[in-house]
Amino acid sequence: MPERDEPTGALVRPYAVTRGRTRPKLEIALEALVETTVRGRSTGPGRGGSEHQYIAAMCDGGRVQSLAEIAARMQLPLGVARVIVADMAHDGLVAVYEPTSLEDETDAVGTDLLERVLSGLRRL
Repeated sequence: MPERDEPTGALVRPYAVTRGRTRPKLEIALEALVETTVRGRSTGPGRGGSEHQYIAAMCDGGRVQSLAEIAARMQLPLGVARVIVADMAHDGLVAVYEPTSLEDETDAVGTDLLERVLSGLRRL
């Protein structure tokens, strides 16, 4: 292959990032919010891969990100991002805030939020 036709940048298959695992250690919803913990901030660059460091930096300093946002910003399949974030949560590097279910006793709060969002969308 001529040198000019070689791909640029690192080409790593998504399954290589998770060492072939496709199932996360814990289930995380698509819209779950992820925030770096104190332990995640204090962990040096030697721990975890570059993906761990990128996620820790992305979700630090009050910049809470959803699992979907993390996957999109890292240009990774959602399943791969879910496995990485679940590993980080298992190690205490990030906190995962799951959305509340609309079937909970706090249904009025969920409905109220949805009505405010819908009203805001209609004003656009």
